[in-house]
Amino acid sequence: MMQLISQDHYGEFVEELADMYRLRYRVFKQRLDWDVQVSGDLEVDDFDAFHPIYLLQRGRDGRVQGCVRLLPSTGPTMLRDAFGVLLNGESPPASPSIWESSRFALDLHNDAAAAVSGIAKATFGLFIGMVEFGLARGLSAIVTVTDLRMERILRRAGWPLKRIGAPQAVGTTRAIAGYLEVSRDALARLRREGGLEQPVLWAPVTMATA
Repeated sequence: MMQLISQDHYGEFVEELADMYRLRYRVFKQRLDWDVQVSGDLEVDDFDAFHPIYLLQRGRDGRVQGCVRLLPSTGPTMLRDAFGVLLNGESPPASPSIWESSRFALDLHNDAAAAVSGIAKATFGLFIGMVEFGLARGLSAIVTVTDLRMERILRRAGWPLKRIGAPQAVGTTRAIAGYLEVSRDALARLRREGGLEQPVLWAPVTMATA
């Protein structure tokens, strides 16, 4: 099950959002040992204060097992305000048709880890959810900061990252910034590669022309 949670509905999903922050703590602090802001067993940073839209993926047991944070590039973003070194001298994107994704995290258990071509189906589900969201908003691209491992996964999934610049050392990882295509073609490729032909979002969306 996939849910999109916007600011207007935070109050209805308090427990799910808390589960998401705990998931991020497990992934980014405990597993990856990134230098992130934590409060107890929650990972929450300054960009969560800018009213992002959250894409949450819940497993069969109801637990939040995956998440992505989405912010418009016209406001504060991690690329502009925290990872400007990855811009390679370019200006950061600031367009209504481009949003930023961040805090992509998965914590899979049991059958949730079923894979297609070595990539968890849950990973495909989050990718597809991001494109469905983008099409519903009339976006042309999603910009993101990620690492080289995720860049390889994106390429294998059929959703290659268009690099902005060369990888740079950021903390304990080699980070890269780039654009992900939002289009019907991208959606079709991900659905085909992931074997997920039906929409994944929790409610039907109206697809805008991309």
